Amino acid sequence: RDDVIAIDYREMAPSGATRDMFLDENGDVDNMRARFSHLSSGVPGSVMGLATALEKYGTMKLKDVIGPAIRLAEKGYPASGALADSLGQYRERFGRDPSSKAYFLNSDGVSYKSGELFTQKDLARTLKAIRDRGAAGFYEGPVADLIVAEMQKNGGLITREDLKNYRVVERAAVTGEFRGYEIASMPPPS
Repeated sequence: RDDVIAIDYREMAPSGATRDMFLDENGDVDNMRARFSHLSSGVPGSVMGLATALEKYGTMKLKDVIGPAIRLAEKGYPASGALADSLGQYRERFGRDPSSKAYFLNSDGVSYKSGELFTQKDLARTLKAIRDRGAAGFYEGPVADLIVAEMQKNGGLITREDLKNYRVVERAAVTGEFRGYEIASMPPPS
């Protein structure tokens, strides 16, 4: 079917990425660098992808869609048992990075407990920038400046140009039939 499309908004490699950047001095893959370093950060696509989908195919305004998320991030919400468990599972990893520790662990450095108020003030500010400027509120301006500064400080590659040049791609969906049902799915590489 030609009327089924897929919006591809996967992350993209920064312009400064190279083929061998995750190889160590022996030519072997350095999994820590490839998985847990700023060098492994791709140019994020979710904001542009969701904004594009809403703009082209949605029925609501961005400010109405994003408003509840801003309120929850700003005022907080009681952590569910699943969230508390998930954050607790990564406590050691969060503890290695001061900003992650401050953001995902309590002020005393322990995991949130179920029912405890979980707020995300930085996320609220970012969502407000997106509400006010659309995807440009993320890919340009103060939010982009923060991303680039973090990359520069910690060996990442994402530049202002990488953020500004990010684009989504509409692709034909992969379609087929299974047991009498028409199936549509994301095409490669997703």
